[in-house]
Amino acid sequence: MKHDTLTARDTFQLGDHVVRRLGFGAMRLTGSGVWGEPPDRAAAIAVLRRAVELGIDLIDTADSYGPEVSERIIAEALHPYPPGLVIATKAGFDRPGPGRWVTNGNPAHLIAACEGSLKRLKLERIELFQLHRIDQNVPLDDQLGALARLQAEGKIRFVGLSEVTVGDIERVRRTLPIISVQNLYNVANRSAEPVLRYCEHEGLGFLPWYPLNTGKLARAQGALERIAARHNASSAQIALAWLLRRSPVMLPIPGTSSVKHLEENVAARTLQLSDAEFKELSE
Repeated sequence: MKHDTLTARDTFQLGDHVVRRLGFGAMRLTGSGVWGEPPDRAAAIAVLRRAVELGIDLIDTADSYGPEVSERIIAEALHPYPPGLVIATKAGFDRPGPGRWVTNGNPAHLIAACEGSLKRLKLERIELFQLHRIDQNVPLDDQLGALARLQAEGKIRFVGLSEVTVGDIERVRRTLPIISVQNLYNVANRSAEPVLRYCEHEGLGFLPWYPLNTGKLARAQGALERIAARHNASSAQIALAWLLRRSPVMLPIPGTSSVKHLEENVAARTLQLSDAEFKELSE
């Protein structure tokens, strides 16, 4: 995949890969409650193919999305994968039913999950394998030991974390290098600000999940709506533009099951907020 006319501001060095700073989150390519098949499988495949056409080169998924459904659809839509496409997946949850998530950091579970993801995604190696949650009921060293084993066996290249504190990251990094963190973060919810600042300082990629939440900022006649009108854009596009400007390590992964919404999200890459607009949304 080419990065013609892209600048350093538009891309991020994620492990061995230079990726655009706007990826795609594949959680929504499933049924209600992130469970089962999507209502329209052909539409889900079309979204993935269009994402690659638009230059997206980072797709984030997990074995628990469906479960297994998202990974299977990615392979169906895109395999054999274009050069430069990074597919990041995650493990660390059991799914007993729709909308239900149970943390499972048992080493045997993590290893089996990785091997299942490799088969479903039709990959020989997962470039970014993320621990979906640190399991507080399993010794951390055991969880990290499983990831280190998968690396040693060549089944994963790099490791990432999800929903962690700065303390968590530092504990992990004493044992195992990581390249990314995926925490809840958006223009309306910045509770992970300390983690973002840490990632900036350490050069780690920060993948904000739920990046399109605009909360009260999107209320009628609010700042987000005013700025969106000024740019002839949607509130969601402004929220993405704000994230992209907020930090050079920010890698938003908005998800959608609609080609139209996908194209709107990607168009946010070209929006340039003024200093005053950025400050107004940041306060």
